[in-house]
Amino acid sequence: MTTAVNAPIAAGTWTIDTVHSAVNFSVKHLMVSKVRGSFDTFSGTITIAEDGTPSVQAEIDVTSINTKNEQRDGHIKSADFFDAEKFPKATFVSTGVAPKGDDYVLTGDFTLKGVTKPVELALEFNGVNPGMGHGPVAGFEATTVIDRKEFGIDISMPLEGGGVVVGDKVTITLEIEAGQPQA
Repeated sequence: MTTAVNAPIAAGTWTIDTVHSAVNFSVKHLMVSKVRGSFDTFSGTITIAEDGTPSVQAEIDVTSINTKNEQRDGHIKSADFFDAEKFPKATFVSTGVAPKGDDYVLTGDFTLKGVTKPVELALEFNGVNPGMGHGPVAGFEATTVIDRKEFGIDISMPLEGGGVVVGDKVTITLEIEAGQPQA
């Protein structure tokens, strides 16, 4: 039985395996619960330099949003939220990574709805596995919280009794498996 190895990830380019990865989010709804969803189409690479320094580039197709409610998904794609017809992609380009306890902080520039802001992601490296005959795989989990208004998603939907329909803070959670094909 082969198990994950918490060893440094090998130099080279690792491609996100979208079949075994997920880009999820949650946001307060009606001040009492959370709406959860995912983006079903995304891609990216992790490049590890010879000195072990990683860099990440990723793209999310915002038109692939899935909250399990077609009407809500359509509204989120509209100009009220993502304006997906004009801005169909969100991107992330890393600017650095630093240890934080047993984990890491990944910093980078996140672009959503044409607005680019620096973000920090709490990053957990889950290790490397030799894979199943197609090259090694590495696992990561990362989380960040963004303020949607900072990215131009400033729709205000006040509730009659106070509060808002949709909260400002959006938690984004990435569960990533990346592979390095055998040469």
